[in-house]
Amino acid sequence: MIPQCEQQSFEDLKAIELARHIVDEVTTRGTSDTILLDIRGLTVIADYFVVTSVSSSPQMRAVRDALDHEVAKFVGRNPKIEGERSDAWVLADFGDVVVHLFSEEGRSHFRIEEFWDEAPIVLHVQ
Repeated sequence: MIPQCEQQSFEDLKAIELARHIVDEVTTRGTSDTILLDIRGLTVIADYFVVTSVSSSPQMRAVRDALDHEVAKFVGRNPKIEGERSDAWVLADFGDVVVHLFSEEGRSHFRIEEFWDEAPIVLHVQ
């Protein structure tokens, strides 16, 4: 159980704070080439995209589980997750922030950054 003083209300959490927390969580688990894109003004589906890569199926499982459990605790609700732990692309929808978690092969295949090349890069962790 999370102490009340540490738990954040999802409604009170600003999208950029959530996005930066997600970047911290995924990079702590060894993801590579993590990009935070500001997609406000380009679409109404979210404010930010976090795009990152993993190098193995076990790492994909670990990061997906962290999104589903650790980040969910931080925001006080679970994301909508599409994709299995063994897939090339897992999407986690936190509302204002959408996470695109790719295998290295999946990222080069889907090339999602090309679709959002007009989006400013807020943060890039290599």
